Amino acid sequence: MEKVIVTNPFVGICHMQVCVEKDVPDEEILKVCNRENMAGTTNGWSDVVRSGDGAPIVCADNPDRLHILVAC
Repeated sequence: MEKVIVTNPFVGICHMQVCVEKDVPDEEILKVCNRENMAGTTNGWSDVVRSGDGAPIVCADNPDRLHILVAC
């Protein structure tokens, strides 16, 4: 299984959801996101949401993975 998988390419107009291994760094997440599902903005996908309302949740299918929002 890939370390980073795009699971929902559109969460509103500024976010998408990815399923990642818990230890994947933000830089790797953003690299995959910008390659797999370009945001269409000047900066592309530029922020991995790690706190607040979009805080990561444990994947229901694999407790070793997280569902994380990425913002453009």
